[in-house]
Order: sequence, then structure tokens, then C-alpha cells
Amino acid sequence: MASAKVLYATITGNNEDVADIISEALENEGLDVDMQEISQEDPADLEAFDLVVICPYTYDEGALPDEGLDYYEDLADIDLTGKVYGVAGSGDVFYEEYYCTAVDLFDEALAKTGATKGADAVKINLEADQEDIEALEAFAHKLAQAVDA
Repeated sequence: MASAKVLYATITGNNEDVADIISEALENEGLDVDMQEISQEDPADLEAFDLVVICPYTYDEGALPDEGLDYYEDLADIDLTGKVYGVAGSGDVFYEEYYCTAVDLFDEALAKTGATKGADAVKINLEADQEDIEALEAFAHKLAQAVDA
């Protein structure tokens, strides 16, 4: 059975909800899922999983989550060749050009590890509504297909 690591950073709980939705959808696709808050993990542990999903929030004007800064920087030191990744997270459209920049930054950092992008990133304005839930479920489905490919 393929395995997935779903990591999240959250202040308001919105990204934990995003991670929950993705985790449940991946489990429904038959994957063994381990979900954890990002500050509780070491990037080197990702090598044990087939799929990596990171759900960061964007703070203020484009800042990465404080609890995810070290994790983000440490991604540069690992090789995830042969793994699949995806990124989904929330932000606030109020910040216009800075909306969900943490999603983009983690996407770029994971691409540099040699992992394969399994689905386009999903950006959620604040908390997930029904349309967002459907987008996250479709995202998880694409990721599961990419792992099986």
C-alpha cells in the first residue's frame, strides 16, 4: 500500500481542515496516510513516504509560517527523487499579490528535491467552502493516481 505524509501549518485551524480533507480523500483512494503539524517533523523523514503533501498558510504580506521556516529551509538538503508531491494551503485575498505565496514557495522547494509534482497546487481563500472541498478531493485523486503511475 502506498503511503502519504500530509503536513500542515496553521494559526486559525483553516489549514488543519485542509489537511484533514486531503488526508481523508487520500485514505478513500487507498493510501496509508500520516498527518502531522509541520513543526513536529523532520524533512529527512519524508524519504519513507511515496507521497508528500504540505499545507502551509501565508502570513501577512507573503511570509512563510514561522513554524515552517526551518522545515522549508531544510528541504534544500534532501533528495525526494521518485516521490510525488503536492501543495495546498490557505491565504487571504486581502493581501492581493501576496495571496498564498507560501503555497508557491513550498511548491518550488519540493520541486528542487527531485520529487514529481502530482497535481497543481490548490489555494484556498481563508477557510474551505464546498467548492474548495471538491477541489481538494480532486487534488487528492490526482495525487493518488500519480503515485500509482
